[in-house]
Amino acid sequence: MTSPRTPRPLRDLRGLIMDMDGVLYRGNQPLPGLVEFFQFLDRQGIRYLLLTNNSTTLPAGYTTKLAAMGVQAPPEAILTSGVVALTYLREHYPPGTRLSGVCMEPLRDLLLDGTGYVWDEDAPQVVISSGDWAVTYEKLRRACLAIRAGADWIATNTDKTLPTEEGLVPGAGALIAALEVATDRRPVALGKPETPMMEQALARLGLGADEVAMLGDRLDTDILGGINAGLATIMVLTGVSTREEAERGPIAPDYILDDLPALLARFRAELGTAATPARP
Repeated sequence: MTSPRTPRPLRDLRGLIMDMDGVLYRGNQPLPGLVEFFQFLDRQGIRYLLLTNNSTTLPAGYTTKLAAMGVQAPPEAILTSGVVALTYLREHYPPGTRLSGVCMEPLRDLLLDGTGYVWDEDAPQVVISSGDWAVTYEKLRRACLAIRAGADWIATNTDKTLPTEEGLVPGAGALIAALEVATDRRPVALGKPETPMMEQALARLGLGADEVAMLGDRLDTDILGGINAGLATIMVLTGVSTREEAERGPIAPDYILDDLPALLARFRAELGTAATPARP
């Protein structure tokens, strides 16, 4: 079990890294208190970065999605595991490297647009695994053969499930599990809870780990990623993990709160600020 820590007071935070699925919304349904929470962050001058392991949508797509829910978040305030994967590729592979994988078109476009990388499903040097809502046996077959032939294998994330309005559905990790069984290999994982994503998030905020908290709904990705990066951790109960799981361990968040309104109330209590009256 992770060692008990003295929770860092929320009033001392200068930045907040937030997961999206299961924290801000579920599928296309905004969760209670969403708009008011962002208004509070803006008034208090608390910097934020929205972090998601879901690479099936580009940052601009998330900007559009949040705008429909009443939240104005520019693309530069959103970091997806796909963007982290592109940064990783640029650091490790030269232009001209042949890519393929099990992923959706937005991620493929991101990895190819102006990068010099080439999509080659017959002889890839690097296989990319991500969420893929149009996955076919043929995609898995080609990826399996390439990995077994020696191609490097990178996973944007390993989330086993994805929260939706209907409940939990298979995530990227479910597809990766099939390839792990078929290849006897494991990919290099980049998304939460791995350090590449957390390091890039802190760099974008321009803050130190002691000034930032990680807000999420999953113990094994959000909370563990925050702990690994030395951040304070806040878990809300509107997504995947439960209070019982958090209290049982081995991963222990600093704060466990029901939802965004409860978190907002905790912030206000520590800061001694009153709730903003509802607009007429």
